[in-house]
Amino acid sequence: MATPAILQEQLSPVAGSNASARPTTLLRAAWIQGLLLVATLSTTTLVGMRYMDNFRHGRFPIASDADIFPYRWVLANLSHVSLGLPFSLTLLAILLTHEFGHYFACRAHNIRATLPYLLPAPSLSGTAGAVIRLKSRVKTRAALLAIGAFGPVSGFAVALVMACAGIALSVPVASKPAQLVGLNQPLLFVLLRKLFGTVTHQPFTGPLLWHPMLLASWIGLLITSLNLVPAGQLDGGHILYSISPRLHRALTWIVLAVLLCLGIFYWVGWLLWASLLLLPGMRHPKVQDETPLSKPMLALGAFCILIFVLTATPMPFQDANLMQTIHWMRQ
Repeated sequence: MATPAILQEQLSPVAGSNASARPTTLLRAAWIQGLLLVATLSTTTLVGMRYMDNFRHGRFPIASDADIFPYRWVLANLSHVSLGLPFSLTLLAILLTHEFGHYFACRAHNIRATLPYLLPAPSLSGTAGAVIRLKSRVKTRAALLAIGAFGPVSGFAVALVMACAGIALSVPVASKPAQLVGLNQPLLFVLLRKLFGTVTHQPFTGPLLWHPMLLASWIGLLITSLNLVPAGQLDGGHILYSISPRLHRALTWIVLAVLLCLGIFYWVGWLLWASLLLLPGMRHPKVQDETPLSKPMLALGAFCILIFVLTATPMPFQDANLMQTIHWMRQ
């Protein structure tokens, strides 16, 4: 599960007015961000070691129960830590490009924002994503759309390149490799595999032994699609609010209902995402400016919809709806 890429604070009129305290605050934040970067690079590299070892031995990256928490194996094989770098560097490149897309959009519109906070986690990816915090108000709808859109657009561009590299490094096989967790492909993967098959005359549309870079790209695209859900303070919520605050309010509740249904029948993670949207901090702050968006800005919003279509899937993980998850936990 990922975290929302941007959180806009409910700021008071005097927030950030103590200029003398800012250098100390910035230094403390830089230390925290640096430590989180090192920690996340470590956790993603450690899980990536196992994935690369599996790939080199003809196994799918996530092939058995031993791949869920591979840390005992990792400790016994620390001399091969570099094996995990293709996975970790690919995933962090996507996440950091996404967050810096938000950050530089903030800078372009004179909005103070923190540098990215990467979040390590004991998960299959080694991370829970990344987040930046806005430290001053967004005053115009155009600025809000730019801030919400440039993150997923930037991250998508890197993920697209990395996915192409991951497919090229993956190996077509005669039969589907054994997988502990079945991963459903977004539309982008299907299109890229068909393109590679046409260009190289290789069977890339059949069973494929995924390279860890392809797995990292899949995770990066999943995080992109999660953040483009049009509700709350997700990237998609910022974009929708900039187009129509009224539509944002109405659609947020519709999205919540859809996520609940998807969580019950397709993937239980949607229930966690719906719960996140119900938190008070996910309510979208008001933007006072009512100036209509220009055609280029509306086109940018439409491009984000296209990215969402290319990257989203109702069931990212096979056999992981609510009832199947409860059954698995009881075993």
